[in-house]
Amino acid sequence: MHSFTLIFLIALSAGFAVQLWLLTRHQKHIRAHRAAVPEAFSSQVTLEQHQKAADYSDAKINISRINLVYGTLLLLGWTLGGGIDLLAQWWSVTGLGELNRGIGLIFSLFLIMGLLELPLSIYSTFVIEERFGFNRSTPKRFITDLLLQTLLGIALGGPLLLVILWLMGEAGSYWWLAAWLVWMAFTLFITWIFPTVIAPIFNKFTPLEENALKQRIHALLERTGFTSKGIFVMDGSKRSGHGNAYFTGFGKNKRIVFYDTLLESLSEQEVEAVLAHELGHFKRNHIKKGMVLSFVITLLGLALLGWLTEQSWFYQALGVTQSSNALALTLFMLVVPVFTQFLNPISAWFSRKNEFEADDFAVEQTGSEPLITALVKLYRENASTLTPDPLYSAFHDSHPPAPVRVAHLSSKIATHA
Repeated sequence: MHSFTLIFLIALSAGFAVQLWLLTRHQKHIRAHRAAVPEAFSSQVTLEQHQKAADYSDAKINISRINLVYGTLLLLGWTLGGGIDLLAQWWSVTGLGELNRGIGLIFSLFLIMGLLELPLSIYSTFVIEERFGFNRSTPKRFITDLLLQTLLGIALGGPLLLVILWLMGEAGSYWWLAAWLVWMAFTLFITWIFPTVIAPIFNKFTPLEENALKQRIHALLERTGFTSKGIFVMDGSKRSGHGNAYFTGFGKNKRIVFYDTLLESLSEQEVEAVLAHELGHFKRNHIKKGMVLSFVITLLGLALLGWLTEQSWFYQALGVTQSSNALALTLFMLVVPVFTQFLNPISAWFSRKNEFEADDFAVEQTGSEPLITALVKLYRENASTLTPDPLYSAFHDSHPPAPVRVAHLSSKIATHA
């Protein structure tokens, strides 16, 4: 056995064991606290609502466990099991040029992977989400979304993939630097066109009506010095009962988007507090910092790929008998997450730190109480567990656990007053 094969198997096994252990801890912790609402939420969340959130989380954990096992087996099948090698051999006899064979290999691989993972996605949407009253999609809409996503992926990803593979073959040993520049330009372009071109393919966006809420929002934007291309309501209710709000785009093309489900459940003051939190991410430069960090990580990743493409052991150790730029890129995309998953706690810690900073900004603008009541309503309406396992949360959660976040906001009440 090649030494890198052993390293890969050790990392894969360790990651699998850790994830399985964390899921088990998380499930046990939620079940142990199912019988009583945490004291901090007892006046706003009923026992029935708390138990619904516990049962919903329990069901999602079961699906995550199946996904973990299934995904690990598929990865082994594609790599050491020879799946990618077999697919590459099939494409090698088509008579197509190297670039076209490479694009065909990558697209066919991810198409097959998507089809193999489709049953679990269907079960999650039409069984789990349906059971807890969140699914509002239909089989027709589900299939339509799937087809649109596939076509969009081909339309946008095809040209990008073509350029990357061409650079890998023609731009010399520093092709990865040119590919990085292309990737940055592509990312910025997609971020810029997303609000006006991509998002409307899937949802309807209606300008927020002229009312007291819009006046309140405009006042918040003016005193924080924030400009946008408009405030829109998205028909999220046609697919799910979950509520949310977000910013999209960048520069002068920024949009504020509210799910219609969120506006139905929150008061005007609470909506303002949620928006102030989102503004906090911009004002504290979290978006810019995240994008810069993403670009740096991508540069390092491409540099590593540039070296690996020239190492014959990289292919052989992962079950591939031939070498090509497309195979190197494919193996890299599949295998890198096996090693980077151990960095999740660091990423999650920084993300939670940003959430606290955004909360603090919201408190400065609207006070603590509106954001606390808004968050509790969202926890309740979205059936988010109030009792996550601390270790699982530290490893996975991009947002602070509900009790920690509400306690942090509550501590600000006297200071803000």
